[in-house]
Amino acid sequence: MRETLVLNASFEPLSTVTMNRAIVLVLQNKAVVEQAHPALRVRGALVDLPVPRVIRLCRYVRVPFRRRAPWSRRGVLVRDQHRCAYCGRRATTVDHVVPRSQGGADSWLNTVASCSQDNHRKADRTPEQAGMPLLRGPFEPTPADAMLLALAQGEREALPGWLTAAAAA
Repeated sequence: MRETLVLNASFEPLSTVTMNRAIVLVLQNKAVVEQAHPALRVRGALVDLPVPRVIRLCRYVRVPFRRRAPWSRRGVLVRDQHRCAYCGRRATTVDHVVPRSQGGADSWLNTVASCSQDNHRKADRTPEQAGMPLLRGPFEPTPADAMLLALAQGEREALPGWLTAAAAA
């Protein structure tokens, strides 16, 4: 299912929603389409509109400040661009740098994307114990970075320049 970026009335990114939810917001005049998919349209008996990729709310929504992006396995894979932190191949799993059996937590700074072979080879050891240095260290993305990276995954060439620059920063 396609994801649509939702911007506040002030053009700051708020979240992503499904394509269906974005269309409902546009049809209810709660949002306007800022960018649409070039070749896709939604057609009905009384409606014909482009499939939105980016929408902007018509009214400003006050959002409480969020200091941290919530951790998730999918978020770690997206943050690391689906590349194994040990060998650089395609990653399909998440590995704990300090294993959970040794007190490691599910956190941004203790997890990295990993291919299943390296995850299995490292097993219940730290990278130093296993002799497997990390190519890239883990880091904690900001909430806005996590959202933009998730949205931009696989669609960078189709996003507007200002959004691509924000996702890469």
